[in-house]
Amino acid sequence: MTDSDIIATLRLQRIPNIGDVTAKKLITHCGSSTAIFEEKRNNLLKIDGIGAFTLTNLQDKIHLEEAQAELAYIKKNDIKITYFMGADYPEYLRHCIDSPILLFSKGKIDLAQRKIIGVVGTRNITSYGNAFCEKLIEDLAPLNPIIVSGFAYGVDICIQKAAIKHGLQTIGCLAHGLNQIYPKVHAKYMPDVEKNGGFYTEFWSTSSPERENFLKRNRIIAGMSEATIVIESAEKGGSLVTADIAHSYNRDVFAVPGRAEDKYSTGCNNLIKQQKAHMLTSAADLIYLLNWELEDKKTKPVQKQLFVELDDTEQLIYTYLQTNGKQVLDSIALDCKLPIFKISSTLLTMEMKGLIRPLPGKLFEAL
Repeated sequence: MTDSDIIATLRLQRIPNIGDVTAKKLITHCGSSTAIFEEKRNNLLKIDGIGAFTLTNLQDKIHLEEAQAELAYIKKNDIKITYFMGADYPEYLRHCIDSPILLFSKGKIDLAQRKIIGVVGTRNITSYGNAFCEKLIEDLAPLNPIIVSGFAYGVDICIQKAAIKHGLQTIGCLAHGLNQIYPKVHAKYMPDVEKNGGFYTEFWSTSSPERENFLKRNRIIAGMSEATIVIESAEKGGSLVTADIAHSYNRDVFAVPGRAEDKYSTGCNNLIKQQKAHMLTSAADLIYLLNWELEDKKTKPVQKQLFVELDDTEQLIYTYLQTNGKQVLDSIALDCKLPIFKISSTLLTMEMKGLIRPLPGKLFEAL
């Protein structure tokens, strides 16, 4: 992009009433960001969905001056700009209708032909969550995925530190400009992240870590990832918002189950119960459901649990799935002559015992 195109695109970001969706519509119609400001107002008003209110502040000079100042800051601080139509823009994110028109980054991010997963969770991570993060990354390391998170307290920083430890690229998505870091105590991790990946943000140097910025940041984590994993979450929280966004983008969502009485397992358990997420008990579940094992034969085989005690209902269902292969819930209930509610709870128990696994399309199969 030329400086004039960059300034025009930055200018678009600052204009009230023009968000990413509208900006893309204008760019597509006019051919470039620069052309938008050269086009006659009447012609812009002919674009579907573009009204007078949208264009109210289009020609305000203050936004041009702000854009020029921000570009000067970007150049001075060696910040990379990634345009949504550029070849280096995250491919999964490119297909999200509300993805940012510009991303700003620092570090050594390399997305070429790489598996990308987002990992989020509570800021109040437990010892169980810590251990799961470490084990998950250790087992995924042979496949060399990129680990994306929010560089926040708890699960975010835990998973990114584990990625660095095991030599994986990790990307922190920020809710503010690259002139600062939040939380400040994580500044000590920045050099390692930049050496092993880097940071993305859509926010200018003038942006502070406001609450609404974190919600916008979440869509970048969900959008650029092939799948999103929730490690731990209370009943409400930003990680559940990220999971909902990933679900709306038709991406796979995984959640780590926990005990019913554990506060920071409630959100994950609810995602699984509501069938918004696959249950994740190990890296093997992720590898299988994303078909990664078909691409990397070096992945260590999963050892099946032996000598598991089954009650009569579990044995009936397990034998049925072994005999008939992958089946949907309704077929299992009909052929085993059991009510749906009993089948659902039994399948969940069997999944936690490692006897079956859920598949896309609400299918189940015996292991």
